Amino acid sequence: MKWLHFAPMFLYLQAMSILHVRNVPEEIYVALSERARRSHRSLSAEVIALLGQALERGERSVGEILAAIEARRKFQPAAAGAPSSLELLREDRDA
Repeated sequence: MKWLHFAPMFLYLQAMSILHVRNVPEEIYVALSERARRSHRSLSAEVIALLGQALERGERSVGEILAAIEARRKFQPAAAGAPSSLELLREDRDA
């Protein structure tokens, strides 16, 4: 396991591609910067992490999207044990 000591250096020495993104809207840049700060990452590391997460999710087919929409339409909160919206509103109003 002595090679683990050198793993960070090995990874650093591997060739990495460079990606430049132009014309980023200011609000997106600020949001990314804040997210990176909260995650204790550099802006570049945060963007790489977000891109990786997006790619791991993969693309859904039209059929998968339609099936998800249909499942949401058929969802019955009461059947899942959730109170009705009307009850919640009345409870909030009367409190």
